[in-house]
Amino acid sequence: MDESAPDDTQLVRRARAGDEAAFRGLVARHQDRAYALALRLTGAPADAEEVAQDAFVRAWRALPSFRFEAAFGTWLHRIVARRALDRRERLKARAKREAPEADAPEPAAPAAADDPGPRLERLLDGLPERARAAVVLYYYEDRAVAEVARILGVPEGTVKTLLSRARLSLREAWAREEARQR
Repeated sequence: MDESAPDDTQLVRRARAGDEAAFRGLVARHQDRAYALALRLTGAPADAEEVAQDAFVRAWRALPSFRFEAAFGTWLHRIVARRALDRRERLKARAKREAPEADAPEPAAPAAADDPGPRLERLLDGLPERARAAVVLYYYEDRAVAEVARILGVPEGTVKTLLSRARLSLREAWAREEARQR
């Protein structure tokens, strides 16, 4: 980063004073990570784009209440995570309402044996929302437990429990699929 470029704190202070260019600087600096997090949590590029945009709009409106207790990036990621989880819940509820009851879900095609990525992503989709968010933030975003806790707004012990249960659930689901493929 350019040494003469203002840091996030300076940009936030200027944006709070009404400097839209400063906020655009924050958006430019954080948009890729916000989109990546939203994509990991929603699983769909269009949804991720909408979530990231919504998060930045909400961040702009909430800047007066930003208390500098956490880094701007952490605060923004908390907004992104909450918006993404809310969006997934709304879409799941809508799909449940609109799905014909007589149709049984089609089994997913097995992933290639040498590429566990698609299979793991599919199994991640089966986790409860907060557990999925914890896994994404901790393993994919490489966040510390304390930071995951701040983003999700839960105690650190809850994050550890979510991660532990998610790992167990993923191991069990993986083993079930392995047994089915034999």
